[in-house]
Amino acid sequence: MNALVEAHCVTRHYPIGKRWPWRSPQILRAVDGVSIEIRRSETLGIVGESGSGKSTLAQIVLGLAPPTSGQVLFEGRPVSGVDTRTWRALRREMQLVFQDPLGALNPRRTVGRQIEEPLVIHGVGNPQERSAIVQRILDAVHLKKSLAGRYPHELSGGQRQRVVLARALILEPKLIVCDEPVSALDVSVQAQIVNLLADLKTRLGLTMLFISHDLRIVRYVSDRIAVMYLGRIVETGDRRSIFSSPQHPYSQALISAVPELRTSAGPRPRIRLQGEPPSPIFLPAGCRFRSRCGRATSICAEVEPELAPAGPTMVACHHPGPAIGAAA
Repeated sequence: MNALVEAHCVTRHYPIGKRWPWRSPQILRAVDGVSIEIRRSETLGIVGESGSGKSTLAQIVLGLAPPTSGQVLFEGRPVSGVDTRTWRALRREMQLVFQDPLGALNPRRTVGRQIEEPLVIHGVGNPQERSAIVQRILDAVHLKKSLAGRYPHELSGGQRQRVVLARALILEPKLIVCDEPVSALDVSVQAQIVNLLADLKTRLGLTMLFISHDLRIVRYVSDRIAVMYLGRIVETGDRRSIFSSPQHPYSQALISAVPELRTSAGPRPRIRLQGEPPSPIFLPAGCRFRSRCGRATSICAEVEPELAPAGPTMVACHHPGPAIGAAA
């Protein structure tokens, strides 16, 4: 299937602390050798604990953070290291939906002006044409047209997030990156925004990269899912396979923590991980998950596993397989 976005072994490393002439700086490996593809008109969900590198990966995909190494291609064209004109054209094709809608909006400007702003920046239409486009996009995200004259503080949290979504969609981009787009909202409002995203994806044929720690939402909106741990993808596959037959112990622990997810054989056994994730500055040799894994053996301390087929998914694990107590 034709890929809209391809990331080839991208890394993003940050030097930490003071730099001394006699000592190399410590390096924080936020993203460390990730390769993904996002196919046209699909939603790729990225899940993982806080600090796993999800948001940094999103910034790399959008070209907001240049990779330390590796390359991101959008329709076969490099995203980073391009000239200003090419960058502006790429920005029109890729948009970001922020986590905090109130922080993403200017409190001193009306909703209508903020939604219209991308059209002004990219020189789309005259004032009358832009006004008509704003009215249409407000209707598309199920907002009353009268709200265009209001300010962000006069709207509810759900309305503000719809405004942020409208601003992201107004240029008709090919890729939408949603970075925890509903985590700041009430549960009932979350459902409304997620349903709206699913509806817009179907109607407009959107391609989305959806980042969240809430597996219930990721399961609902995603076609494929990638599980990240300490800067690397440890498992990836289609939605059904990831939730019904996860092969990596970390994926199994994440899914077991969502109590309402059930298999045909009954409730999943609860998997409780021991300890804390290692520091992304002082990563252990071999598998990064081995200190919290009940399957770890000597090879796990010596060789870092690479993604390889295991059952219905691709897994980076020396000992993949169903969870203990799960149906085979």
